[in-house]
Amino acid sequence: MEPMPEFMVELYVARTERDPIALWANRVNDAAAELTAEGRPVRLLRSILVPEDETCFLFVKAETVETVRETARRAALEFERVVEATADLVNTPGKERS
Repeated sequence: MEPMPEFMVELYVARTERDPIALWANRVNDAAAELTAEGRPVRLLRSILVPEDETCFLFVKAETVETVRETARRAALEFERVVEATADLVNTPGKERS
């Protein structure tokens, strides 16, 4: 079985507000559990906050971008975009370094 792709969800975060990030993660995890129970596996992997840019990136594994968008919708996230992302190319097992 081929591994699920990874997607990046981009969210705006005001410099003065950091509390929503933990709340968003909890809501995404709840929505992911619902979708997984429905047979559409999805999992929140990590988040990255870039305070200077007022941006938060959530990295999610799922079979399709539509599943990620549905996860964000159920989590009531107002996201800027959802795109497929490739992570950790440098340290991928089996890849030779040049």
